[in-house]
Amino acid sequence: MIRKSLLRFGGAGFFCPFVLVEPPPPSLSARHMSIATNERRRKSMFGYSIVQLARRHAGRLDRPLRHALVGMYQPMTRIPCIFHRWMERWLRKWRTISVLIEIEDAEGVEAVAKTERDHFRMKVHHGFRHVPFYSARVTPSALEQLLEHPKVKKVYLNRTVKALLNNAVPSANAKHVMINGTELSGKGVTIAIVDTGIYPHPDLEGRIVAFTDFVNGRTTPYDDNGHGTHCAGDAAGNGRMSDGLYAGPAYEANLVGVKVLDRSGSGTLETIMRGIEWCIDYNKKNPTKRIHIISLSLGGEPQPFPTENDDPLVQVAERAWESGIVVCAAAGNEGPNYGTISSPGISDLIITVGALDDRDTSATRADDDVASFSSRGPTEYGVVKPDLVVPGVNIISLRAPRSLLDKMNKQSRVGDHYISMSGTSMATPICAGIVALMLQAKPNATPDEIKQALKDGADLWKGRDPNVYGAGYVNAKRAIERLLQR
Repeated sequence: MIRKSLLRFGGAGFFCPFVLVEPPPPSLSARHMSIATNERRRKSMFGYSIVQLARRHAGRLDRPLRHALVGMYQPMTRIPCIFHRWMERWLRKWRTISVLIEIEDAEGVEAVAKTERDHFRMKVHHGFRHVPFYSARVTPSALEQLLEHPKVKKVYLNRTVKALLNNAVPSANAKHVMINGTELSGKGVTIAIVDTGIYPHPDLEGRIVAFTDFVNGRTTPYDDNGHGTHCAGDAAGNGRMSDGLYAGPAYEANLVGVKVLDRSGSGTLETIMRGIEWCIDYNKKNPTKRIHIISLSLGGEPQPFPTENDDPLVQVAERAWESGIVVCAAAGNEGPNYGTISSPGISDLIITVGALDDRDTSATRADDDVASFSSRGPTEYGVVKPDLVVPGVNIISLRAPRSLLDKMNKQSRVGDHYISMSGTSMATPICAGIVALMLQAKPNATPDEIKQALKDGADLWKGRDPNVYGAGYVNAKRAIERLLQR
């Protein structure tokens, strides 16, 4: 029989809710004793207010946030139990956690403002303009007040999102694409690389037309990680330092650097959402020099929301699409398992790109296959993904000197100016570069028309699973032909 015990110090009795110390029967093994103790501890945690908060509002807190709230009690396992109640009061009022708050209307706005006034430790960082979210740091007490308001729809942990790093242009049939006697180069089209930044590489000279930084607040182009620079070259490098050998499909396209990931290649939902929203607002301020394409070589584990449209990253990516920007997102590098598509690639609306291994044989496709690491569908919501596959293995592109990836992968350097990388991160900007060629050929094409033409023009292997191969292997020339026929 298990009973609650009292620890006595100086004659006073204190209830220790984490430790139920009735000795188990001597016949139990050490393993069973451990299981029994852990189960008693788990049950005893239900009495704590923050745990009760997570359980009471489970439907309005995403799973990572529920886990983070319960995880606040971890330090209590290492302190005397007489201090647990004091510790909990301190946690409720002083410990903060970074969240995204989804509201329904103006009453929700006021609820956020009032809660910030009532709790001096709560700080609202940013109110989004194109999706109904606020980013903030909140205490459990402030979170509880927010959740008591009916116009606060849901609260999400501002979790980490990472860059998806794990002879491409000829293989994609994207080299020397001629339309009506003119070679397409992406001229007049602008691609936003939402990533770790862009190093001003000689192969990009004069074509980084704007730069913004949501990590360190710098105003001139740089890349302390190297991932974003490689992606920029995948899409639009002109091969100047390699006599044209290592050029992207859109070698005359302009670039906008949007730094949302830090030196380690990590960011948060907030920084990425702000970066995408900045692109939407940039077009409103610069209607004649607008961003046409967003390349997202990043992603996070999708959460089991009721629908994909409950995912904050999906919401903001789809607002960009609806504003007229073509959004290309990486499928993820969690293959070969099925059901591993990353967010925001789970969106049914945007273009989700898987990675193909062309075996370094651009002259033939007979030996090509999907890369083992490329994430497979269906999505968490049963949608067939990826939309298509693009070369993403051993891609040689721009090197950002002294960046983190450059220092960690010296063996992957190719000469002084280039470096080889693999991942759906590389496939995605190559797809974005092909989209730039399509928009040069037909400037008034809509995002929906671009996506359909890419899928219609893809080379499909017969009998292959669309949750692995999508519509097939990208074929830039055929996609452009299909687009011009529409």
